[in-house]
Amino acid sequence: MKPQQWTRVLTKYREPIPARSLLELSVTLLPFLAIWALAWWALSISPVLSVALAMVNAGFLVRTFMIQHDCGHGSFFRNRKLGDWIGRALGVLTLTPYDVWRKTHAIHHATTGNLDQRGTGDVPVLTVTEYRSKSRLGRVLYRLLRHPLVLFGIVPFYTFFLQNRLPVGLMRSGWRYWLSSQATNAGIGGLLALLIWFGGLEVVLFIFVPTMSLAASLGMWMFYVQHQFEDTVWERQEDWNVHEAALHGSSNYILPPVLNWLTGNIGAHHVHHLASRIPFYRLPEVLRDHDDLVETRRLTLRESLRCASLALWDENDRKLISFAEARRRP
Repeated sequence: MKPQQWTRVLTKYREPIPARSLLELSVTLLPFLAIWALAWWALSISPVLSVALAMVNAGFLVRTFMIQHDCGHGSFFRNRKLGDWIGRALGVLTLTPYDVWRKTHAIHHATTGNLDQRGTGDVPVLTVTEYRSKSRLGRVLYRLLRHPLVLFGIVPFYTFFLQNRLPVGLMRSGWRYWLSSQATNAGIGGLLALLIWFGGLEVVLFIFVPTMSLAASLGMWMFYVQHQFEDTVWERQEDWNVHEAALHGSSNYILPPVLNWLTGNIGAHHVHHLASRIPFYRLPEVLRDHDDLVETRRLTLRESLRCASLALWDENDRKLISFAEARRRP
């Protein structure tokens, strides 16, 4: 079936189920708050125990972000305004200004896989030719950026703790995005003030920072592996098609059930890009009904680890390759 046909077939899954949405919100936020409280209590026993609990709670924060993500697509509630305000509230917990992220993420969906429209809401990627044409310093900086320790350690911290404090990418796009970023900052500031007032700086250092940092790194890995795999698809503008890019340029990431739950089934990313209005809790339903989609762009957890070394798009062989592979190219 052609990608354009899939978008029509998947239309019937777009309707959110209000009771299910409320349930998903509850089973995400209530454990998140409970583990946070437990980690706070554990500070009286051992900061190490608090950090361990905070790192467990990072999984629930990732799931919180996925609910915010669905609100941004208008797929979590039938009432769009309700979804927007819940998304804005969750943005304080995820350190992500909702309206800014919603706009840049929409650009990502509209341009994914387009070599001539890179730069907004995606992970920077160069073609082999572009990389070779850069100065020595430019190549060094790109290699540094694509190093796993930087890409999944420093970059997530920078993105969520620093970059998100301003409407980066939309600085001249009007007051709405400034209001979104600064209102989120005010909410985060208020939250931190309360934590320090009632629990001291230890709560921030041993619970808040570890939870946010690990969740940011996990989120960056998920976003990365959903498009940065060997057989992904990139095209120049004249050959690019949004439906082709959605189906063949997005991975079908096969995760263990627990990880699949914590990441809101977003591993079925090819389905999500084909029909972004499908609530995350209905994505498994799509895969159960359509075997063809189950077999498309499958990427196992073990296979995905190799993706961390992929860094350059080879326009001749039409695949993502590592720096070592690029050196062997003529």
